[in-house]
Amino acid sequence: MKNTMKLIAACALFMGSGAVFSQIPQAAAPQNVVQLSAVGAVEVQQDQLVLTLGTTRDGKDAAAVQAQLRQALDAAVLEARRQAEPGKMDVRTGQFSLYPRHGQSGQITGWQGSAELVLEGRDFTRITGTAARVTTLAITQVGFGLSRGERSRAEREAQAQAIGNFRGQASDLAQAFGFSGYTLREVAVNSQGHMPVPRPLAMRAMAKSAMQDAPIAVEPGRSTVEVTVSGSVQMH
Repeated sequence: MKNTMKLIAACALFMGSGAVFSQIPQAAAPQNVVQLSAVGAVEVQQDQLVLTLGTTRDGKDAAAVQAQLRQALDAAVLEARRQAEPGKMDVRTGQFSLYPRHGQSGQITGWQGSAELVLEGRDFTRITGTAARVTTLAITQVGFGLSRGERSRAEREAQAQAIGNFRGQASDLAQAFGFSGYTLREVAVNSQGHMPVPRPLAMRAMAKSAMQDAPIAVEPGRSTVEVTVSGSVQMH
């Protein structure tokens, strides 16, 4: 009997609690909410040069081809490092590959390989002059971009534009619909840059005398940095 009474009391307490919970009003769905998106764009001069040098080798023996590639790359790296300076010209190795060449019957008839060296930085004269002094590799690709500092500066400017455009849209819409103002509910900020695709150059063997002290002419373009601000506002 005691257990039965305890069970009845527990059920009564639970039902009472459920009645209290059911009296709590549900949150009203937000009204007069508008989704917005605004863009800020800044066009800036490219200040970063990326110069790729490379070479290919072909032969019957894989080890011999690899050794030839390594010798050419090591000589290029040694020459380039003499002029390297952080930010002005950084030196790094690029792709290094070796793969078999097959005959009609599927057997391996030889080996082909390639090696790359990349020079990049803000000092265009230093980079092109160094590339001219490297005699074991030829220039295969030229690309331009933005340094980290210039990209950050452009993104800040574009972000300020985007935020101003977003706020202007929100104010105009609130006024057009007869509201006195708006409240920001949520917002997201995204940035992106549009840059030309690097220009490949035909790899060609050049005599040392032809390359010595004969830098190629390079002319950078312009990049557009965009920042998008999107979100929602509640008019009131």
